[in-house]
Amino acid sequence: MQGVPAGLLAGFVGFASSFAVVLQGLSAVGASPAQAASGLMALSVAMGLAGILLSLRLRLPVSVAWSTPGAALLAATAAPAGGFAEAVGAFLVCGALLTAAGLWKPLGRAVAAIPAPLANAMLAGILFTLCLAPVRAVAEQPLAGLAIVLAWAVVARLNRLLAVPAAVVVAIGVIAASAPLSASGWLPEPVLVAPSFTLAALSGIALPLFIVTMASQNIPGLAVLSANGYRPEAGPLFAATGAFTVLAAPFGAHAVNLAAITAALCAGEGAGPDPSRRWVAAVVAGAVYVVFGLLAGAVTVFFAAAPPVLIQAVAGLALLGPFGAAMLGAVQAPQGREAALVCFVVTASGVAFLGIGGAFWGLLAGGGMMLLARWRA
Repeated sequence: MQGVPAGLLAGFVGFASSFAVVLQGLSAVGASPAQAASGLMALSVAMGLAGILLSLRLRLPVSVAWSTPGAALLAATAAPAGGFAEAVGAFLVCGALLTAAGLWKPLGRAVAAIPAPLANAMLAGILFTLCLAPVRAVAEQPLAGLAIVLAWAVVARLNRLLAVPAAVVVAIGVIAASAPLSASGWLPEPVLVAPSFTLAALSGIALPLFIVTMASQNIPGLAVLSANGYRPEAGPLFAATGAFTVLAAPFGAHAVNLAAITAALCAGEGAGPDPSRRWVAAVVAGAVYVVFGLLAGAVTVFFAAAPPVLIQAVAGLALLGPFGAAMLGAVQAPQGREAALVCFVVTASGVAFLGIGGAFWGLLAGGGMMLLARWRA
């Protein structure tokens, strides 16, 4: 069956291309290595099971993934004052908002009504700092950094989908050759975190996480399905991914959502000539995610032994494509360009005010500029 190799590729690319971003993001908001491993495991298992169940039920290639832009948002956010418990509380609220967006149409329409230049500018601002990491890696660890970047650049000329996995393989080789590995923590161990809810975490993490997940993952994911001839009802899909987020959040998972890139692998012609059978690819991809989830402990132990800048370099390479697309979407149209640039600069500054991160203030500043421009007009 042609859908099987397509699903295997989608699962491998989906995990290998961005798990470093997830680990970086969870660590940035206060997760210990054990909690980060638990979060990675919970995300992988949740998105794998969600993709399997939705694809089997609807007989459609519904690919589910973690929120890579959301993980980048966490990586650019200062750890909450109350530690990882506050972040987990924000993850739960984000899951509730995703569920509500599927069940209550006005909320979904409100998110879709956010001007595209502002949504893209906020995302570009979130990604910008991480995208500088490969340069810092070359400066701080010249041999290792150059090896990772060159592997990415060379393989990208042959097959862009495999470029980041190739960088991961080189990073693994560098770490194995130079870093001592811990003897414990290799087996998956779910860590239950009691959530804490604060206004700063809700406005600085939960709300921006919800917006970037909807605008950068769920809506594009639907567009990919539609472009391939599949038009499922959006509400139940949003609600289902939100419910899986709520279930996985207490174990450290930040957000589960519809996939975009891997959705194209599972819904396109590469998954088979018969569109009615391409759901098999999404089911296989989901199974691959579950398997990777069971290996999350080993992955985390391995990468915890590496210099942080090398992990950040892999994450930055994975985010260059999304950053370029977001920046283009932010400034492409002359109308609203100034507001988008203000949103980008404020978000990229990383400045926190009243305990709330730059993403929220960037969206607020850009929105204010856009309203002012319309008032003047």
